[in-house]
Parts: sequence; C-alpha cells; structure tokens
Amino acid sequence: MWSRARTLFLRVLEPPNHNNASLSQTFTPGFSFHTLSHFQEKDGICPKPLITFVLGGPGSGKGTQCAKIVETFGFKHLSAGDLLRREMVSDSEYGSMIMNTIREGKIVPSGVTVKLILREMKSSDNHKFLIDGFPRSQENRIAFEQIIGAEPDMVLFFDCPEEEMVKRVLSRNQGRIDDNIDTIKNRLKVFESLNLPVIDYYAKKGKLYRINAVGTVDEIFEHVRPVFEACEHEAR
Repeated sequence: MWSRARTLFLRVLEPPNHNNASLSQTFTPGFSFHTLSHFQEKDGICPKPLITFVLGGPGSGKGTQCAKIVETFGFKHLSAGDLLRREMVSDSEYGSMIMNTIREGKIVPSGVTVKLILREMKSSDNHKFLIDGFPRSQENRIAFEQIIGAEPDMVLFFDCPEEEMVKRVLSRNQGRIDDNIDTIKNRLKVFESLNLPVIDYYAKKGKLYRINAVGTVDEIFEHVRPVFEACEHEAR
C-alpha cells in the first residue's frame, strides 16, 4: 500500500516553483545500527515508510502544526529536539554532551540525532512519519540518508519572520534551557547559515512546500491541509 501511496504522492503533489560537506561524522556507539530496510515484516508485507521533514526556525510554529497533522491525518510525530532533550535528562552517557551542546545553541552530532530518530521509527507501528526540526544542516541531511537509507518524500518549511519567532519563543515559557534571548538569537544565526542551504537543496529537488507561518494556528493549518488531503485522496 505504502509503495503505491508514495508513487502517487510524488506524482500528484508536485510542488510549485518557489523563487522567493561530505559526511565525516563517526557513527556513535551505544545504538544498534539498522536501516529502514530492516523494518519487521507484517503478514508478509514490509510497508515502505512515508517520510516528511518539517523545517522552520525556533518559534516558527512547526511543532504546533505537527500536532494538528497528527490529529487530522494520523502521522507519527518525531521531534528531533524533544528526542534530544529526553536523552539529555536520561542516564545515557550522551546526556551531558547533549545538554552542553544545546545550551550553547549548537547542533548535536548528526549520528546521535539520526539514531535517536531511527530508534523511534523502528519502535512505532505507524509508517507515516513527521520528522520535526531535522535535518538542520547538510551534514545532518547526508547522515540521515546514509544511516536511514532513504530520502524524505516531501519537506515542509514554515517560513516566519525573525521578530515573530523571537516573540513566540520568549512568550512560550516552557522552562527550556535554550529559551533565552541570547541563545535564541544564536540559534537563529545557526538556522540561517546551516538550515537554509538544506531548504534550498530540497526546493531544487522539487520536494519543498513553503508554508506562510504568520497567522493563527488554524489559519496556518489551512495552508498545510491541502498538501496532505491530496496525498490521502490519491492513496485510496
């Protein structure tokens, strides 16, 4: 089913034309190494995962929109940031390293993040995944493709002005160590320098959907909904 759905998905949802490093990371020990080709077969069928990357700066609202996509279309939401924060407070040997890296507004080594994502994908009964906040750099992207053994079927980019993102992050008051003005501004610089080349890469491959992330939650979701409705309709 998912093999057919993926083919239809790519054929029907051809994105509009938007005009507006090699991998040196050593695989981190402590995680079993399996690609998606090792998904367990069920009833003799090994369904192909449907992968959507969800990108946007801090405070762009991508996490909120992912929750609505999950509720409406039944995807499994995997937030790279949440996975890292959960690992950070665990007894894992990588917890301190992740904490210090996030506190400084830097990017956690690609191998660690990808293997956390893969672990969650393999433990899920779902085969439709929203991967939120990853890849954040070209190295991340290459690590994902090499470790997972697949590219995303599509990429959503929540495009939001910097001043709006700063305002949202400062007002959300979640008690996160990276929710302070200095770290936010540093994260925005990192996003601009590293994440935008990833966005451009997927735009050139015809996989990018640029979403206007200004407005209410429901207004923004009305830009998101048609992308998934078309996929769902054609997959039947």
